[in-house]
Amino acid sequence: MPHKKIVAFLALASFMTLSLPAAAADNPAAAKAMEEYLEFTEYGSSLILPQQIPAEDWKKIQIIDARDAEQYAQGHIPGALNVEWRQIVARRQEVRRDGLVVVYCNTGSLSAQAVFSLRLLGWDNVKVLQGGYEGWKAAGGQNKL
Repeated sequence: MPHKKIVAFLALASFMTLSLPAAAADNPAAAKAMEEYLEFTEYGSSLILPQQIPAEDWKKIQIIDARDAEQYAQGHIPGALNVEWRQIVARRQEVRRDGLVVVYCNTGSLSAQAVFSLRLLGWDNVKVLQGGYEGWKAAGGQNKL
């Protein structure tokens, strides 16, 4: 199972790298930062399951909903700040640097891109809520708050 997760993460990282604008290919500093991050990050250090967060801790962490405003309006984790995943870098000053920050989308794929970006920029306190909003609900999320 861990092997499948590593393959999925590497596929996501490859997709993100390939989807960068052509100008990024000519940016050695950006390429070096991504290489260093991918070489030295511990797989799993960026992931957290809803069950791993004790009920009393949910109110202490910063929760960021990386979905669009329409999805957020239809339902979200109480207290979550809505920052669409592609705006996370532009709005990075809203993401605290101390304490745990949990980012989620519907299933975890878009929030993984947001967390990847923040980690490249030096945020080591951000994690993807594995399973996203749907996983949180399935784990009885409303009962934890």
